[in-house]
Parts: sequence; C-alpha cells; structure tokens
Amino acid sequence: MLLLMTVVAMAFFRSASAELVVITNANNGINKLSKTEIVNLYMGKNRKFPNGLTALPIDLRNTETEKAEFYASLTGKELPEINSYRARLHFSGLGSPPLQAESMDEVLNIVGENKGAIGYIDRKKLDKRVKLIYILNPTP
Repeated sequence: MLLLMTVVAMAFFRSASAELVVITNANNGINKLSKTEIVNLYMGKNRKFPNGLTALPIDLRNTETEKAEFYASLTGKELPEINSYRARLHFSGLGSPPLQAESMDEVLNIVGENKGAIGYIDRKKLDKRVKLIYILNPTP
C-alpha cells in the first residue's frame, strides 16, 4: 500500500511540474539552438550566440526544482557539480556565473527587455516578448 501511494504521489508531482523551455528575446535573430550550444552558453564556454550577439544567460536563483531540473536535463549533472565547475571557472578568471533572477516572471522580464538575454521558464509563461528556442526533456 505504501509503495502504491508513493508511485501515485510521484506521478502527481511529475505532472504538476513545469515544462521548462529555453527562451530568447523575440528580436535577437536566433530561432533555435542545439542542446550543446545552450550548455556552452550557460557553462561559460561561449559568450556569444552563433549570430555574434553577446549572450546574457539568466538563471533562477533558487536551488529547488526548476533550476535542478534545468541543469540535470541539460548537462546530466546535479547543482553541486554545476556550482563547483562555476567556482573553478570564476576563480581562474575565465568566466562568471549567469545573472540570477528571483522568479520565472523576472527571467521573462529580463529576456523580454534585453536582446542578448537567454533564460528558461515554464512553457505556460511564454508571451510575445520572447521566443521558444529549445524544449527541455524532463529527467527520468
């Protein structure tokens, strides 16, 4: 009985979770990016979009569900691994972490107002200021 309740609860939480998508400003000239291109922008390996526009990655400040899901889906790594990598990059002078936003609404506003911004939000929050360039697959 406990096992059945656990399975039902897990199914409920999975269905209630956000469908994360990667977005850019509607006017930045990018219509699609590959998973590798997004990883390289978020992990500091590239600082520009393929069209030469300087990228401004936006990250959620929270360390809860959405941020963990984003990095797990994108890189296959957990947040402590991501944070460790970023710390090494920052202290070596080779990069800095993405700009931190408090909420998906703030991510949406920043991306909507900055031509070079890239972020991730729940698909339900999409509006005309941004465009969807990548759909994240939920982690198993």
